[in-house]
Amino acid sequence: MPVGWKLEERCRAALLLRFPPRYPRVIADHVTLNLQDRVPPPPVGAAQVIGRCDDDAGVEALVVRIDGSTARPDGLVWHVTWSLADGRATGKQRSHRHARLVVRRTLSARAGPRALVER
Repeated sequence: MPVGWKLEERCRAALLLRFPPRYPRVIADHVTLNLQDRVPPPPVGAAQVIGRCDDDAGVEALVVRIDGSTARPDGLVWHVTWSLADGRATGKQRSHRHARLVVRRTLSARAGPRALVER
């Protein structure tokens, strides 16, 4: 069961205006901490969008810095899956692809994630 932080609706709306999704399937709602835990994640002091990346094959993400780091505990990169092309999947395989993407430009916007256990 995935565990992570849900973006507050006002933050999500502001980010969607600032970073219009490239692909038709808009996700743009959470940052995953891990895919297997059931324990709620710890509170976040600060979260900031620091980059936008796109694999040019249907996966777009915003790179996020959480409490000063972009590194997840599993060694991958904190991110919000922003949008997907039709036929592209979400899940562990996609997360590994994000970890290999190149951040094309540095951008900043405050985000206020709140703890959420996705059920």
